[in-house]
Amino acid sequence: MNNVILLIPILPLIGFLLNGLGRNILPKPVVAIIGCASILSSFILSLVLFNQIKTNPSISLHVYDFIRTATLVIPFDLLIDHLSILFLLFITGIGFLIHLYSTAYMHSETSAHYARYFAYLNLFVFSMLMLIMGGNYIIMFIGWEGVGLCSYLLIGYWFKNINYTIAAKKAFVMNRIGDLGFLLAIFWIINKLGTASYADVFSNIHKLSAQDISIISVLLFVGAMGKSAQLPLYTWLPDAMAGPTPVSALIHAATMVTAGIYMVIRNNVFYSNAPEVQTFISIVGLATALFAATIALKQNDIKKVLAYSTVSQLGYMFLGLGVGAYTGALFHVITHAFFKALLFLGAGSVIHAMHHEQDIRKMGGLRKYLPLTNITFLIGCLAIAGVPPFAGFFSKDEILAAAYVKSPILYFLGVIGALLTTFYMFRLYAMTFSGKFRGTSEQEQHLHESPIAMTIPLAVLAIFSTISGFIGIPEVFVSNAHWLGHFIDPILVHTNAEVKHHELSHTTEFAMMGGVTASVLIVIFISWNSFRKYTLNLAESTGLSKLLENKWYVDEIYNSIIVVPIEFLSTAFTYVVEKIIIDGFVNGVGYAINYTSRQIRLIQNGQVGTYILMMVLSLICILFIWINDGTIVHFLSKIF
Repeated sequence: MNNVILLIPILPLIGFLLNGLGRNILPKPVVAIIGCASILSSFILSLVLFNQIKTNPSISLHVYDFIRTATLVIPFDLLIDHLSILFLLFITGIGFLIHLYSTAYMHSETSAHYARYFAYLNLFVFSMLMLIMGGNYIIMFIGWEGVGLCSYLLIGYWFKNINYTIAAKKAFVMNRIGDLGFLLAIFWIINKLGTASYADVFSNIHKLSAQDISIISVLLFVGAMGKSAQLPLYTWLPDAMAGPTPVSALIHAATMVTAGIYMVIRNNVFYSNAPEVQTFISIVGLATALFAATIALKQNDIKKVLAYSTVSQLGYMFLGLGVGAYTGALFHVITHAFFKALLFLGAGSVIHAMHHEQDIRKMGGLRKYLPLTNITFLIGCLAIAGVPPFAGFFSKDEILAAAYVKSPILYFLGVIGALLTTFYMFRLYAMTFSGKFRGTSEQEQHLHESPIAMTIPLAVLAIFSTISGFIGIPEVFVSNAHWLGHFIDPILVHTNAEVKHHELSHTTEFAMMGGVTASVLIVIFISWNSFRKYTLNLAESTGLSKLLENKWYVDEIYNSIIVVPIEFLSTAFTYVVEKIIIDGFVNGVGYAINYTSRQIRLIQNGQVGTYILMMVLSLICILFIWINDGTIVHFLSKIF
């Protein structure tokens, strides 16, 4: 069993090394086989572990002592329990589908870049697996930083495009801001408890004061805000669209952005003992969900719509965490992984058919050219909108129910966000797949369905976007049928709204479900009817539409109040330190030596009279020193 645990992260690492080191010699088919097989093998091994975990609460593997001092031991431990195994399954499962999809999507790349791409993908999955499997905060942080590095490499994969490299740097820097909070939390835990292992920390949390628990909880959440793109550290995620579309699916669905959710659920014992921090998380999550949803309403780049959708859905997950619905948040992570991967890969299929056109205003009528992409994309839209019986209905309803128990205001604002999600997703679907084709005649002549390596993942993800909600059937439908709730129960502290959620009467829950579902269907009709016959209009927006199209000018505000002042100060600092102090000193020494040498050389003027005068003066000095018995010599020796 130990070998199985070790092989799960090691296989993607081997794939990274083989493709990375052999990028100049390996043919594309071999690269694809190595890249895909390593992730598929990890998925199969994860299934083996899943069968073991069903009968064992957890499996821990000590590899070696990572840090050992007289007062502190940090082991390199791997932990498989009911939480980590779920993440392992959808990370490796969806990760494999994205790798398979990439074999066709990236086929036009040269062999060396093709291999580099798959090497980065494998490294990304390896880093995420280390984050999930780590048995203590240090190992988690190693994986945490690893996915940050890989996001930089993959977002800037097409590094010759300066805008893409800027987007990669933006993601890297904004994540470092959040990572500082995470790092400070780790230092605080070690300082107070002398350990970084989850088991030791959670069993000794009673030794911490309420203030310590609150501070650690806030610092951990700051890390989650950066990695999972919450206000105000969210702007990097929409710009991450610069990378290839399968990368967007991997980042947004199966890996990086779910890391913050995982960390908070893993530390639920802290948050359950810090109710004020939970309230703060619910407010930030809901604000993020609504704010991102308003921006998505007016975006015209197919990937940007989905990017802001991801930010909004992550906000819902944090709303769930903030009201104590850890199971609901995890449930939405899983269902979102399926339908968001489906939507991004569906967008990639559209972009592939449109020869890299991403503006939905220039699409339309694609359902007759891309029938499979059309039906799978529609399933993704129904799932994210929360239409029963698709996956998003069950997970989003569970979060909204818990929010209602906490505060009806949170619930009604959450419903508004859900309706906004429905509107912009069916705007996207209608403008892309219905009506008349609005692209060029050349594009229309070459429209065709994507190859089988791209459509198989779409079909599989569509199936799971349809059925995955049934792992969490609500009590109002079937008693005691919430499989996910029972499975994840051993790692949760039950002092939160997740327990109170069951206190809602069945009548209330049915009324809430029915009201929201009816509202969603009405919004679908309105959105579809508004955009199914869309005609091309590239006129500049005005008023609120312009504000939303320009994303509330948040990037411009950040640029004005943060980037520009920092660049000014750094330029000024560089000028003072480098130009005035360092260059002044170095150049001053050079100028002084140059000037002195020019003055001394005047002695060598070629006139005999001057040389005789210098000889006479030298003899007088020697006689004076000799007459005074070396007094001047002693005087000079004391000085020097």
